[in-house]
Amino acid sequence: MGEKVSKLGSERLIIASHNDGKIIEINDLVKSFGIEAVSAKKIGLNDPEETGKTFAENAIIKARAAAEGSNLPALADDSGLDVVALGGDPGIYSARWAGEPRNFTNAMKKVEKALEATGSEDHSARFICALCLAWPDGREEIFEGEVRGQLAFPPCGDNGFGYDPIFIPDGHDITFGEMDPAAKHAMSHRADAFRKLIKVVFN
Repeated sequence: MGEKVSKLGSERLIIASHNDGKIIEINDLVKSFGIEAVSAKKIGLNDPEETGKTFAENAIIKARAAAEGSNLPALADDSGLDVVALGGDPGIYSARWAGEPRNFTNAMKKVEKALEATGSEDHSARFICALCLAWPDGREEIFEGEVRGQLAFPPCGDNGFGYDPIFIPDGHDITFGEMDPAAKHAMSHRADAFRKLIKVVFN
């Protein structure tokens, strides 16, 4: 285990997110490597303004800020829902569609109404995830993943978070919201990006 951790350079990793659901998912993915994952919120770091135009750019902004603020390696995730018939929306604005405070029930209704307004029968979509692992010395690595599927309404399932209750991954007939968390974690966009990170950092 020590050999795996050595490539990170620390046994502590700051998760640059205030999203509790996201932190739980990331913790599940790193704990087997003996890493203590600590949220930026827990150590009092504020979220930087996300001014990037892509998921990767926003992940870099968040990871750099957390690494500099904590003097520890930091992992940031920027992810969202890309709906084909909506030209890629809500995309990098996926969380903002939920408003403040975040209400994804409303966000899912917005997606449904926007789809209805297009008149399109194409409900194909994908979740995209960009991970940035940044170190205090300025090094950084980017890893991107995705999972494709179809949107279905009304929302189904109480597992997961965000848009999970309306997303049915290809090859399945239930939503991420209905799926056992372990099954979702094995195929999600975040898991896809994590597999790429693990190959570089822990193998």
